[in-house]
Amino acid sequence: MKNIFYHLPLAVFAAIYFGFPGRKLKVIGITGTNGKTTTTQLTMKMLQEAGKKVAMASTINFVMDGEERVNTSKFTTLSGWQLERFLSEAVRSGCEYAVIETSSHAIDQHRIFGVPYEIAVMTNVTREHLDYHQTMMEYRSVKRRLFERARMAAVNFDMEAPEEYLNARPYEKKISYSTHDPQANVLAERVKLDLHGSEFFVEETRFTLALPGLFNIENALASICVGSLLDIDLETMSQALSKVTIVPGRMESVANNRGITILIDYAVTPDSLEKLYQLVSQMKGEGGRIIALLGACGERDRGKRKMMGEIVSSYADTLILTNEDPYYEDPERILDDIEKGVVKTSGKEYFRIFDRREAIAKALAVASVGDIVVITGKGAEETMKIGAKLIPWNDARVVREELSGRDEI
Repeated sequence: MKNIFYHLPLAVFAAIYFGFPGRKLKVIGITGTNGKTTTTQLTMKMLQEAGKKVAMASTINFVMDGEERVNTSKFTTLSGWQLERFLSEAVRSGCEYAVIETSSHAIDQHRIFGVPYEIAVMTNVTREHLDYHQTMMEYRSVKRRLFERARMAAVNFDMEAPEEYLNARPYEKKISYSTHDPQANVLAERVKLDLHGSEFFVEETRFTLALPGLFNIENALASICVGSLLDIDLETMSQALSKVTIVPGRMESVANNRGITILIDYAVTPDSLEKLYQLVSQMKGEGGRIIALLGACGERDRGKRKMMGEIVSSYADTLILTNEDPYYEDPERILDDIEKGVVKTSGKEYFRIFDRREAIAKALAVASVGDIVVITGKGAEETMKIGAKLIPWNDARVVREELSGRDEI
């Protein structure tokens, strides 16, 4: 629910109560459908490498001048009260910057009231949250509001209609990035991709990433744009990004001694699943299979579920539909919606296992040497919402427990 009559007064009161702490910081807002969390982590690392004291709030964690804690709230952007308290803590800790993963819900509900954004960053806009925003036009329009209040902007030139955000207002500075369009201000050139990372050049500076996939180069370029707007040199940024070896729950690999690859990823949209499985299909060796575990969040955009089922089933040799975060929606209906898009082909296996632990156990049981097990939907989340219950849950931890139970970790 939008419920601005709750969120807006709370945010106004919080801003006044804490003394508008955002005014004492340079706040960088990362928004977009996909890539927000990774871009937030990369941007924080880049600022730290440049010697800045940074606070960071993302879907998966919070960092306050180097001290980290897990985000267990299930919210990408905190409530107005929690956000102002976080920014106040950042000021007390002597931070100069705050990097905030900023969702369309938070923008629309005015949770970010009173927070002046130095830089707004757009990663992309693809189908998501239409249960809330109803149309893509409204979804894009809400995102634009963040750019209308920012002093500077960085926008993915490869996304649909980037001008909508690049021209949202007369910025002090604005910058665009691309993996292929020379009209962008920051262009990745001499790109080399492999299954373990990537290499590219910006101008004459070489960048190496331990994060695989072209989409992670896009995320890196977004953070490079932030650095450019803040006059951080490219060599410092290169050193920073090379040190990021993992973003929890984003193409996170779980070690094992069975000769299989186990990947945990947050992908929850058709676009993110398409990009993920394109990469996974390239990783698959001769004779190897893709074993996919797929669910969908309850009380969210039902229209995307069929699309998700169609995309994943087109790549997977074995598909297991399972529970994710049903909230108060009938979990079986969620799986029914996904199954409508599943293409059942001869030679491929299909299972429907409601219990997520049992589904993970099944995926591991059918996997053989050379296979890739892909578990999507929850990433690094620490809880699962089933009705009124919020139960402890982490996909990577459950995988390790199941492997350990087989003495195979």
